[in-house]
Amino acid sequence: MMAVVAVGDFDKKQIEVLIKRYLGAIPAATSPKPRPLFPVPARDSTLVSINSDKEATRSVIRLLYKQPKRFNTTEASYRQHLVEQLFGSMFNDRFSEITQKPNPPFITAYAVQGDLVRTAESFSLTAIVADNGIPRGLNALLTEGERVRRFGFLQSELDRAKKDLQRGIEQAYAEREKTNSGVYAESYVSAFLQSEPSTSIQYDRDAITRLLPGVTLAEVNRLAGEWMTDKNRVLATTSPDKPGIVTPSPGELMLAFDAVKGADIAAYSESALSQQLVDKEPPGGSVVSEKQIKEIGLTEWRLSNGVRVLLKPTDFNADQIMFTSYSPGGASLLPDASYIAASAADLIPTTSGVGKFSVIDLQKFLAGKQVSVFPSIDDLSEGISGSASQRDVNTMLQLIYLYFTQPRLDTSLVNTFIGRFKGVLANRSASPEAAFSDTLQVTMAQHSVRELPVSAAVLDRIDPFKSFDFYKDRFSNASGFTFVFVGNFNTDSIKPAVAKWLGGLPSTGRKETWRDTGIRPPTGVVQRVVKKGAEPKARTALIFTGAFEYTRQNRYQLSALAELLNIKLREALRENLGGTYGVSVNPSASRDPLPSYRFTIGFGSAPERLEALTAAALAQIDSVKKFGTTPEYLNKVKEAAFRSRETAMKQNGYWLAQISTFDQSGWALAEIPNGEKLISALTIDDLQKAAIKYLRTDNYVRVSLYPENFSGAETR
Repeated sequence: MMAVVAVGDFDKKQIEVLIKRYLGAIPAATSPKPRPLFPVPARDSTLVSINSDKEATRSVIRLLYKQPKRFNTTEASYRQHLVEQLFGSMFNDRFSEITQKPNPPFITAYAVQGDLVRTAESFSLTAIVADNGIPRGLNALLTEGERVRRFGFLQSELDRAKKDLQRGIEQAYAEREKTNSGVYAESYVSAFLQSEPSTSIQYDRDAITRLLPGVTLAEVNRLAGEWMTDKNRVLATTSPDKPGIVTPSPGELMLAFDAVKGADIAAYSESALSQQLVDKEPPGGSVVSEKQIKEIGLTEWRLSNGVRVLLKPTDFNADQIMFTSYSPGGASLLPDASYIAASAADLIPTTSGVGKFSVIDLQKFLAGKQVSVFPSIDDLSEGISGSASQRDVNTMLQLIYLYFTQPRLDTSLVNTFIGRFKGVLANRSASPEAAFSDTLQVTMAQHSVRELPVSAAVLDRIDPFKSFDFYKDRFSNASGFTFVFVGNFNTDSIKPAVAKWLGGLPSTGRKETWRDTGIRPPTGVVQRVVKKGAEPKARTALIFTGAFEYTRQNRYQLSALAELLNIKLREALRENLGGTYGVSVNPSASRDPLPSYRFTIGFGSAPERLEALTAAALAQIDSVKKFGTTPEYLNKVKEAAFRSRETAMKQNGYWLAQISTFDQSGWALAEIPNGEKLISALTIDDLQKAAIKYLRTDNYVRVSLYPENFSGAETR
């Protein structure tokens, strides 16, 4: 049994000819093998599996209820699927709320219903817990399941879940012309392999709009009793195999089921939410100057409080508006001595909430809205970014206003988040990949206190009060901020709301910029070897760094060199030598605090082949430096750039990034569309000179990862 699925922007007849040419000659099987179905046996008792692993980085509980396979082929089954989606959504909201309370029983937890194998489905409750937290985590999973079974969900919870489901399908329908081809291909493959219906977005939108209002709380709540039973139940746990971990026995875990059944469990309750985000609206400001950059259809406003706003309307997406903002300063303004204590500044409002809303209440308030807003403080700047649908622009602007003017500090919620994070990190040291990335990080920053890998010890030094004070300082003055909006909006229509909410932000007129913290990569050739893990796999990273003349042309030539080496190294290391599954080549360049570049080459392989492959990679670099490349490879580099640019020019995210980058680099925004000139002008000589300049083999860092028991790794 075989099928070919082709989806994309192509000539149908041409693709059909190609498929027949290359696949039509394959002879049909004379005695095709049957595709057997393997039934999942039913069980009256609970099957328990307890496992441990030396390289496990977390403890996991999975409680699974096996179900018979069903086929979604009728409107009734389609409606039932909606009921089940709502049930899972509300269950996950409950779990999310639990993780944000003090001393939660798990780091994260979630409920999932879906196919187990081709002949069976399952409903499962999964939790990631702290070390030795399996008994407590299992009790919490069972307790929440029992709470839902006894009392069900509330009508207010169902209302929010319906709003989210309805709003999601509406936005998907609005963006139907932008649906990725892969989504269609996946749907057709499922239809072929699993007999799943492939419905159109029009059908889904109409069916959900028609069926969703009729779904009742009673039929949703009924699923708890039908799904979570004593039969066909599987309990599986996994935990790290290390000293100090006590693995519970199957008998000990099974006691939790009876204990929860007889426990006194209170019904879930919640308070009524406020109906508006901001109680007292600001007087707002006004647009005091306006200019147009017609070459790219951009409008620039200066508001009365000093805030600068750049707006580019597009029609790339029907229902998407994206934004970012930036102001110089950032964490660089913290002295090294207090850096870690205040380094969680942007974490405070995202874990505590804003205005009169806790994070939990804010999530509930935003049900049915397509909006996200989050603050950030980087090393050299601070800002707020996010997105919204057209109808939720006012909510987005109000959230921006609240993150500036009314951030909250709830030390209980902050400490809960830090505690959960510690649980995630508890076994991170067992991961070879973590050891590799940590070594790379501290080596490149020469062990700066600002670039320490995250650990429990680092988290213990965070002071929520100092972090909160620093957050308030960085967002106390909006006059140095630039906001960039890109998406499907009308500039005149959005103007009053922007003037009110952004023009109403506080302004002190403070002038400041970032501080050079002095972090520099090492010079010369620096090599480090990490020996971690038992699996027979290795990897290496080569990082070239140096001074950089920060121009648009140089940035493109650095990127073009990366594309050339990506092609050549893939051919040499993977296709010719068969030594790796893939090679990554990543260039970056920055203007501040000093113009510099970083060029990273990385790949994995069998441990015994890593040195030979590294030598082959360096030989390819040397070849480009000595001989340049060929017209064929030059054309490949250019074609890749043209294809990427053609797609990117029709994406809001690309324009948002380009406008922000050009603006902060001091480049003319009108020049953004002229990138094709750089691509067309690229020469073989440009690539050779770039390789000579940027890939200096007397100045790079190499970090390599080998298994612990591999004897061929040299100590460097």
